[in-house]
Amino acid sequence: MNLCLLCERPDETGSYLCPGCSKSTRVRLEALPVLYRGLGVLLAPAGGAPQGRGGKGGPPPLPVAEGILDMRGVMVGTLEDWLSAVRQECGMRQHPAARRGVDGRLDAAVESLLRHMPWITVSWPQAGEFAGEIRDLAGGVASMLRPPAPERGARVGNCPAVDPSGAICGAVLRLAPGEKAIVCPWCTCSYPPYVWAQLKSWINEDMKASDAA
Repeated sequence: MNLCLLCERPDETGSYLCPGCSKSTRVRLEALPVLYRGLGVLLAPAGGAPQGRGGKGGPPPLPVAEGILDMRGVMVGTLEDWLSAVRQECGMRQHPAARRGVDGRLDAAVESLLRHMPWITVSWPQAGEFAGEIRDLAGGVASMLRPPAPERGARVGNCPAVDPSGAICGAVLRLAPGEKAIVCPWCTCSYPPYVWAQLKSWINEDMKASDAA
């Protein structure tokens, strides 16, 4: 019984990749053209393209986000390098008819690698390294497209506001970045800076009462 070269779990099929890792690699390959085009919408730098020369007389910055442009180049280069290695191992020509444009090159590389996946899975000792690099590539691009999580702000404590029945609100209070007052997300009670010292006392009193209960 072999071990899968990606997840390192026993594989009864005797292949270099277990069925699960082979399927995951196919899914990641299929996703790469979509991720590549998703990066395209991020090419324009924040604030729009700069105009004219830089303030110190140097050349104007590129009117694209260089990090995104570099990543798109890495995607195409990585796929074409792996395809070249596969074709060499299979004794195939190294220069198939190329499509126009970088987008076409990426699509062509993905399609060819997908066609070779059965052979890669069963017969190629580099299958684990290949699958791992495709996993890392897809994950890296996906993380660039994922919107950043909003800042939650610093935790202050639990809201000490009391409702008409005498119950303490108790919702978690946070001071959001840039905000001038602490606002309870549950009861909407607002605590401006001039009451923060008193607020701290109320929170401490409630904590002591809760511990004693």
